[in-house]
Amino acid sequence: MGHGGNVIAELLADHREVEEMFDRIQALPSGDERRREVADEFTIELVRHSVAEEMYLYPAVREHLPGGDRLADREIEDHAAVERLLKELEGLDCDDVRFDLLVDQLVNEVSAHVSDEEANLFPALAEACTAEQLDELGDKVRTAKKFAPTRPHPSAPDTPPANKLLAAGTGLVDRARDLVTGRGRS
Repeated sequence: MGHGGNVIAELLADHREVEEMFDRIQALPSGDERRREVADEFTIELVRHSVAEEMYLYPAVREHLPGGDRLADREIEDHAAVERLLKELEGLDCDDVRFDLLVDQLVNEVSAHVSDEEANLFPALAEACTAEQLDELGDKVRTAKKFAPTRPHPSAPDTPPANKLLAAGTGLVDRARDLVTGRGRS
């Protein structure tokens, strides 16, 4: 969840963590109940990661990069598409045929998003921001992930200030639900 370092190092570590979860779910046979546990794990991580990026990374992109509004809007659209898929996956049992299809679609969507961020967005941000700014963003992202929701909420606001106001309360409710159901404990 929190890896340390500047914002780019933090988000790269998140990306590797999610890729490892994708590898684990794809190695399990279709219908295996452990696929639900892994899907819950990557859902929790992807939601936290997305919320933190929307709260702090994308406002920095808007501020520091030429064409930043367009870039941030495209990234947020990618997040919205993934969040809709996560919401659909959340309601399925692992033996439902749509479960495997959605996992495959998620892996493809997230992998494309990650590749684009790592090849384009992160290098541009590294060039445009000072080391101090990147470190400060890393701290903010780590803090945001601690309080972020753990379940997909596709209709929740994805830009400041509304997302910053609602994320902590939604996150509290999600973590309470997770505690009661045991979700994400594996």
